[in-house]
This record gives sequence, C-alpha cells and structure tokens, in this order.
Amino acid sequence: MRTQRLLSYLRPGRWPSVWCPGCGNGIVLKTFLEAVDRLSIPKEKIAVVSGIGCSSRVTGYMDFNTLHTLHGRAVAFATGVKLAKPDFEVVVMGGDGDLLAIGGNHFIHACKRNLDLTIVIFNNMIYAMTGGQVSPTTPSFFQTPTTPRGNFERSFDAVSLALAAGATFVARSTVYHYDHLVQVLERALKHKGTSVVDVLTGCPTYFGRYNNMPTPSSVMEFFKTHTCFIEEEGEGKIKIGIFKESEEPEFYSLYKEITSKEGAME
Repeated sequence: MRTQRLLSYLRPGRWPSVWCPGCGNGIVLKTFLEAVDRLSIPKEKIAVVSGIGCSSRVTGYMDFNTLHTLHGRAVAFATGVKLAKPDFEVVVMGGDGDLLAIGGNHFIHACKRNLDLTIVIFNNMIYAMTGGQVSPTTPSFFQTPTTPRGNFERSFDAVSLALAAGATFVARSTVYHYDHLVQVLERALKHKGTSVVDVLTGCPTYFGRYNNMPTPSSVMEFFKTHTCFIEEEGEGKIKIGIFKESEEPEFYSLYKEITSKEGAME
C-alpha cells in the first residue's frame, strides 16, 4: 500500500532517470517522497522548484506542481511561487553548485528573509553534469578533473553558511543515513520559515572515481566513516543532525500583517 502511494507521486513516463548507476540522487528523491507521505501533504498543494544540474532533473520525475528553471535561479522562482500561493508547500531542490555558486546570493537572502521555503541541497561536492568541475563544497585537496593536483581552495560549509545567513531550520544528513534523512526532511517540511537541509550524496562517476572511491559502495562507506551525529565525539568528522530549529517571524506573515494594516489606514 505504501509503495503504491509513493509511486503515485511519480511520473512513470519520465523513467528511467538520467542519473548514473549508483548516484545518490534517487535516494534523496525517495526519502523526500517518504517524508511527504508521512505528512499526508496533498499533491496539488506541493510545488517543487529546481535549477540546472544532475539533481535538478528531479522535478521532471515527480508528479507535483514542478518548475525546472534557470541555472542558479530556483530560489528566486520559488520565492515568487510562495508569495503567489502562500498555502502551498514550496520546496527548492538543487545541487551544491546551482544553489551555492551561481545561486549563492539568492540562497543567503532566502535564509535572511525567512520565507517559508524548504531548500534541499543535493551536495555531491562536485559539478557532476558538466564534467566534474570543482564546486563550492569540494573538500580541500580532493581531486576533480579541473583540480588534478587537488582543490587548493577552502570549501563552503553549507550548514555554517545557512546558520550565518539566518535560516531558522538547518540540518545535515547523508544518503547513507536513510531513516535519519527521512526524519530530517519531515521536520524541515513542517517548519514554518526557511529550512535548509544539506544532504551529502554520492557521485561515483566523478567525485568518487577521482578520489579512490570508484564504486557506489565505497562512496557510501566514506559517508559512514567520515560522519557522526552532532551529539557524538568525532574529531575531524562531518557532523550530521539538526543544528537549528527556531520559531521566528516568517516573511509572508509579516508582509501580510503590514499590508493589511496599511489597507485599514486607507
């Protein structure tokens, strides 16, 4: 029964996907559908917006109100959708390059604004679709086709960036931690305000192959051994969990309150 419900959220005519075998994007998609199903959100009340990239193709596979937009502009489009349809659950899905590089300014201002959006970052730490270029989240000294001697730059920590910019729900999980990721996405969707979920997902084709992780299972092993929950001791490991969850004034509610008062004054 549950499987049938999850399948009802998909567009069967669009399958199979363009994703490589072993890509973690399918896991992110399924965990999102699980979270939607647990919350019993009506399909017609969900809008999912994406930009350009491997992960951004996700909107074509889901049978919701979906928008596949310009590179880096998914958050801007989603802002317009939310203001026009405040009763919708509006979700942005995109890669680390799409959301934190060309779309970085939109991302930080969405966090500052605290509009009720859920932003899911498919963080495979590389530009996968266009040949494996170094991205804003490629770890220091990891190799890519464009950094054969290793990435000399420091990488963005998406969680720290979201916290500094003012997002009111900030979390991180991985495709290895399936149940945890479902729970985090469920909490993010329920939260009123800007929610950011940084999802570490694998790209064995480029990120893995260039960094001694040539198989999907070796990428999963990397996520298993190099992460720990925030309440655990783990020096040098990537922390996962919920870093912030606070109730603060939400943008549309403030906007509606202010404009209604102005209307009353007239």
